[in-house]
Amino acid sequence: MLNLTATDVRMNAQATNKDEALSLLAKILSEDGLATADYLAGLQAREAQTSTYLGQGIAIPHGTPESRSFVQQTGVRLVHFADGVVWNDDGERAYLLVGICAKSDEHLSILRQLTKALGDDIEERIKHATSADELLAILDGTGNCSLSIHENLIKTDINAKDADELYGVAVSLLKQQGKLVIATGIRPSFTKLSEAIYCATLEHDELVAEPAFALAVAKGVVKLGHDDMRALAVIASNQTVNQDKLLALYDVLLSAEFGGKLQHASLPELVTFLGADKAEHWQSASVVLPNAHGLHARPATALSELAKGATGELKVAVDNGAYVSAKSLTKLLSLGATRGQSLTFIAEPNTDAVEYLPKLIQAVQDGLSEEVTPISNSQADSQESGKENHEPAVLDLTDNTAIIKGERTHATSASAGLAHGEAFVVRQVRFDYPVQGGDKASEWASLQQAIGSVKDELKVIVQTAKKASIAQIFTAHVALLDDEEVTHGAKDGIDDGLSAAAAWHAHIEQLAKVQASVANHLLAERAADLRDVGQKVLAKLTGQAVATEPAEPYVLIKEDLLPSDVARLDPARVAGILTAVGGASSHSAIVARALGIPAIVGAGKGVLDINDGEQVLIDGGQGWFVVAPTDEMVAVAKAEQASWAERKRLASEAALNPAITQDGHQVEIAVNLGNVHDTKMAVESGAEAVGLLRTELVFMSHQSVPDIDTQVADYTQVFDALDGRPLVVRTLDVGGDKPLPYLPMPFEDNPFLGVRGIRLTLRQPALLENQLIALIKASKGRDLRIMFPMVGRLEEWHDAKAILDKVLTDYPHDKLQVGMMIEVPSAAVMADIFASEVDFFSIGTNDLTQYALAIDRGHATLSKDADGLHPSVLRLIQNTVANAHAHGKWVGVCGELAGDERAIPILVGLGVDELSMSAGNIALAKAVVRELNFADCQYLAKKALSCRTAGEVRALVMGV
Repeated sequence: MLNLTATDVRMNAQATNKDEALSLLAKILSEDGLATADYLAGLQAREAQTSTYLGQGIAIPHGTPESRSFVQQTGVRLVHFADGVVWNDDGERAYLLVGICAKSDEHLSILRQLTKALGDDIEERIKHATSADELLAILDGTGNCSLSIHENLIKTDINAKDADELYGVAVSLLKQQGKLVIATGIRPSFTKLSEAIYCATLEHDELVAEPAFALAVAKGVVKLGHDDMRALAVIASNQTVNQDKLLALYDVLLSAEFGGKLQHASLPELVTFLGADKAEHWQSASVVLPNAHGLHARPATALSELAKGATGELKVAVDNGAYVSAKSLTKLLSLGATRGQSLTFIAEPNTDAVEYLPKLIQAVQDGLSEEVTPISNSQADSQESGKENHEPAVLDLTDNTAIIKGERTHATSASAGLAHGEAFVVRQVRFDYPVQGGDKASEWASLQQAIGSVKDELKVIVQTAKKASIAQIFTAHVALLDDEEVTHGAKDGIDDGLSAAAAWHAHIEQLAKVQASVANHLLAERAADLRDVGQKVLAKLTGQAVATEPAEPYVLIKEDLLPSDVARLDPARVAGILTAVGGASSHSAIVARALGIPAIVGAGKGVLDINDGEQVLIDGGQGWFVVAPTDEMVAVAKAEQASWAERKRLASEAALNPAITQDGHQVEIAVNLGNVHDTKMAVESGAEAVGLLRTELVFMSHQSVPDIDTQVADYTQVFDALDGRPLVVRTLDVGGDKPLPYLPMPFEDNPFLGVRGIRLTLRQPALLENQLIALIKASKGRDLRIMFPMVGRLEEWHDAKAILDKVLTDYPHDKLQVGMMIEVPSAAVMADIFASEVDFFSIGTNDLTQYALAIDRGHATLSKDADGLHPSVLRLIQNTVANAHAHGKWVGVCGELAGDERAIPILVGLGVDELSMSAGNIALAKAVVRELNFADCQYLAKKALSCRTAGEVRALVMGV
């Protein structure tokens, strides 16, 4: 492992641009014997591929894999530029270059250290560093080693009934001041320091953001078991704590004089006695953000650059949320501020930061270098009237198709099947409540009563839940409302004069935002649960009724259905799904197909105006719905529904039979898997292979990067359950809409066109190499087919294949096929080139469609138009299949199109050899193939290629 020392640092360097800085770095690396002078070309080539700017004024120049031959010795050199060097097109300046020469992965420990340092606002400190030792201390995280003792962390005269309530107050103080990320799960024991004074210590390197001391003093004496307690000190500590200051604090807490002070001293006297930093009034100013796309990279950069002009501290919060530094670009981006939200700036007292408040307000109003449309004062008027409006006005671009009762309305088919039932419309809840409260005791009592009422209702749901997964969700919600950190955190807001609802909303939102930012994805998911229970309590406080599900099977109507909704859906209760937004490959469609629920998506906002209880009839296969259908319509639909159910039953009985057309053409039907435990069930459902193992979902089931042995254990389960059937594995595919929480990535304006799939793993070759080793070891010589995702350029295929070839020298495999995903249009267009080198192609129609049509398949308004049966997509598929077959290679389709009953005849006609889909679609897909004639499919596919629109193609399949 490498360790940085002062000899590795060069201070006071000068360069007018990036090229000069790279030349200087290459010269230093050469002079120190780490690399030859030729290594400069590798540094320049790497920058041409992607900027190495890491953030916080740090860039990490390093060579390409091809330039490793010029590395003479693994090492790292730090070069400091006090004036900075403009490093990318966004104008970000690098003040420190961490130049890397690497023959192996010894340098990764330093990179991990740098990544950890980026969690702090260190750019200004790096810029103004004057010595190598100071610079190393900043990067090591020891530059701020201390223990915060501040007036804002001390609270007296607390009306507490027991020791736990004092603990809850102290923890809330630490969280509110950003010292503690979260305290749930680290419940310490109480240690007696002296008469009626106790201490609790929270020690955790990740969950303690900054070492700090909080003091909660009761108005009277509270009980801790049989003992009396008057005050509780809570010390949040991690490895950076200043031990001398900590010991000095303990000396004060253990002194008899401190015990005497607690009997009569006021808060100011305690602050003085403890030597705590005194709180000063920070001036504030608020402004509504007018930027159409919110506070994204460009306006955030302009804002941070303006704020950096002040020597004093400037902080900003969004809609009563937590404050972050206005000078930090990364912190500003983390706010996620959108148009119409309120930005509140505060300035450090007695500094020039106060003078910057009007400048910041004016800059935001002017658009922060963007053209903006001013926002009306309606939001401000709403707040002045004593109400909060939690739904800022935005431009509605969603289609609003007219819905005529008793007539068919067409939308996008998402999941085949017929459904009939009364409408249950889930609308966005708007809570209106007074900001200022009345009697504080009454407000607190109202909040406690609302919390208790919600807990009782949740316990009933747990007891009556028919599914364990649903019971587990609401058991967790009950636990949240049993957590005093959650339930007592709003008390400070009430004490400051807020209403119970306003204090509760602000507290829950702050908890949720902090929770969502935690690196551990399991902890981060708790943010949604916090908001969920928060809304239930708000509904009780405001007296607003929350709609309850109908007793009979119903048609669920929502703006969109998210993957997180899956566990809450009971297919026995939900007859059908109708959404306002979404497309055939959107999340809502995928969820519906996986559950086997008929669904129509992208029907427009008008569906949200359907009255609860109205009868709705939907045909998910043909893509239409009827509000208030006639009895005759319902009768016909029920007859068709019975016919559909019988068809599915017959298909299930024959699910294990092969899919062979009437004229003898066989198509392999495989399954898409994200959970290794589902393999056996998929085989029993008729899967003849695994056509896509989504290994990113396997990775997500772990809280950190799984090592080789862990991966081997996961993959072995799949191989064993397949019992000799083929397994097609997609290597780790994260980025875009699939982040991996424990592999943090920098913010990207357009992540779908950024570092994702193979682009990511080629930048982390050890990650890819370990996965390939694990797959080969787990296969034990069985049929293994590995494919690389998001390949768009021949160079990417060669680089990925080179890593695999290296692995195969140590772990040979004689039943291995190596292929690639076709999801980037450039790969489909150049299929003739790729086909000569791969063993197979697998077409990911979800991404191929969104890239070919330039439509984000998750876009609320446009995703309904991202149809995989668009002629442009079909032509890319046809080109891929034709060139693969010309080279004797096979082609599969693993996108959602493979399980679309209307698409199957065309895909078969285009010559696709394998269709891979959700397990629930396998039996019916096989039945569809058996009903087809291959020659007819070829003729149909030829006609489809000449169509002009996706609608024409779908009409062609239906015989219209």
